Amino acid sequence: MAVTRRAVHIGAGKIGRGFVGQFLVASGYDLTFVDVDERVVSALDDAGRFVVHEVGDTPVEHVVEGFHALNSKTDRARVVSAIADADVVTTAVGARTLPLVAPLIAEGLAAREPGRGDVTIVACENAINATDSLHASIRRAPILEDREVAAVFANCAIDRIVPDQSGVLGQSGGLDVVLEPFYEWVIERTPFTDSDSEPPVIHGVTWVDDLQPFVERKLYTVNTAHATAAYHGWVRGIRLIREALQDPDVRAEVDGVLAETTALLVAKHGFDPEEHGRYVAANLTRIANPLLPDTTVRVGRNPLRKLGRRERFVGPAAQLAERGFAVEHLVGAVRVALAFDDEDDPESIELHALLRSGATAHALTEILTGLMESHPLFPAVREVVAEVLETQSAQA
Repeated sequence: MAVTRRAVHIGAGKIGRGFVGQFLVASGYDLTFVDVDERVVSALDDAGRFVVHEVGDTPVEHVVEGFHALNSKTDRARVVSAIADADVVTTAVGARTLPLVAPLIAEGLAAREPGRGDVTIVACENAINATDSLHASIRRAPILEDREVAAVFANCAIDRIVPDQSGVLGQSGGLDVVLEPFYEWVIERTPFTDSDSEPPVIHGVTWVDDLQPFVERKLYTVNTAHATAAYHGWVRGIRLIREALQDPDVRAEVDGVLAETTALLVAKHGFDPEEHGRYVAANLTRIANPLLPDTTVRVGRNPLRKLGRRERFVGPAAQLAERGFAVEHLVGAVRVALAFDDEDDPESIELHALLRSGATAHALTEILTGLMESHPLFPAVREVVAEVLETQSAQA
């Protein structure tokens, strides 16, 4: 008799359904989606299926069915039981939300039967070493104090463009997901060397011994270019990402940041310049895909996270400054990110509240970017913050 493999995926949004969840179902796992949004959970339960639409030269539809869905607010006991019985637990909730789901996973680990074997836990977030962050939060849970946990925590890098889904209804009550054909899901293999467990078999995953080059290549190419196009496009009143890339001034800024991040990636990780150039060109084509009508507003959301110390602008700029390399375009991207203002985005609201708080440019540079005063990048970013504050003061 075949052994049932079970997976729990926390976060049933577009990436959760259309990428991670789809791949887990395709790999033969009995999948349970977990979310706090009762509308999504009920829709998943009622429909019992949804369709993932890959749009490109050769459109493909993947029907996803045979899953379960639970609300972690109203059905916590069943969620804990599902985690306790899982072979794989994944998340796609946003890096800043990981500390909120950590106690839930900790309860599931504490309820795991002795001898059940290790569960593989992977945080599929757009952040460097997100699983390490989740692991640290889980270990702080009082329920696991002084207890060994039967789990292997593996970092990963995920890459797939999922645009704004406005108007995507399909036949699954709004659950269908439209995305690009390209994907990359890379997971580190090294955490399994100290475990009796083997890496789980998951469709589409590439297992590597050194994840860092893949993480930084993706973050500092795809995410940096995407966000640069969004913020420079937004301040110019351009609605769509593809239209922003057609604007000569925006395109020059995007090419500029990619030249800077390329210099870092080649110097740090030894990527072949010609091969990396092809990677950059291919990803610019992806971002400009006319079948993925992504907006500058959607891509620009969550500016506080994107201005973070190890994120897409400050992360590469800091490393370049330490090497004495140029950072003009990356610092310029920080400037327009500070100008982004979407009244429907909580982080944008928080950002502008900070900018209006009366704090000095020096203090705001530390608060917004995590840079220390002694860092070589600090003066350039502080100057940008000061310019933004001066502009706001003149407009008041």
